[in-house]
Amino acid sequence: MRMLDRSQLTAVAALCLLLFACTVSVALSLEARWQAAAEQADRQDVLARLQARVHARNERPGASGPAVAPAEAFLDAPTAGLAGAELEAYVARLANQHAVLVSFGTQSQAGEEAGDTVRIEANLEVGLGALQVLLHQLETATPYVFVDSMTVRTVAANGGVGNAPLRVTLGLRALWRRRAA
Repeated sequence: MRMLDRSQLTAVAALCLLLFACTVSVALSLEARWQAAAEQADRQDVLARLQARVHARNERPGASGPAVAPAEAFLDAPTAGLAGAELEAYVARLANQHAVLVSFGTQSQAGEEAGDTVRIEANLEVGLGALQVLLHQLETATPYVFVDSMTVRTVAANGGVGNAPLRVTLGLRALWRRRAA
């Protein structure tokens, strides 16, 4: 039998190392796939138990169905323009308590949401503490109002930065339920 020279031994060793690396990578890939399949099966079991629990709760006598928002959660007006005016009046009432209302603007509506929502833009001058209270009242009271965007700038004042009023532009969205005219 013939002995392999040094270059042939190096080539055989490199080939063996390459085969070992390929085998390890395939084994690790199969292990990760097995773990993902086991995790998915566990999640499906949990989901099936939750669905069975909800189904059992809904079949009990006197059980209520899915939660429904109260009528007060929606703006109730026959047209989008009147619903926008109702939203502006609501925001103006809140702003009178906490801020100086500078102006309102309407935002154009398009797409699927156009029939269910009313969008406005409100410009206010308000302090930081009053802004926090105003935002909390907007998002927790009825009708449901969502702050989609907010831009905050300081207004030049004689006081320090902490006391400076803020110029705030709020992009607001509210849910609208069309009332028969």
